[in-house]
Amino acid sequence: MIEHFFTCPYCFEQISILVDPSAASQQYIEDCEVCCNPISFGVDVKNGQIESFFAEILE
Repeated sequence: MIEHFFTCPYCFEQISILVDPSAASQQYIEDCEVCCNPISFGVDVKNGQIESFFAEILE
């Protein structure tokens, strides 16, 4: 697992998530651990490293 830090798009707190490097492209929704709002995540992994990452407000 890869720990990745990001800023919540709702409360602007810096938090972290664990990314599974075995899946090349991932999209999912997870609640912020601080403010509990739903965040839409997208992650692309290549060679065990995060290539791209987004955390956006769920519309």
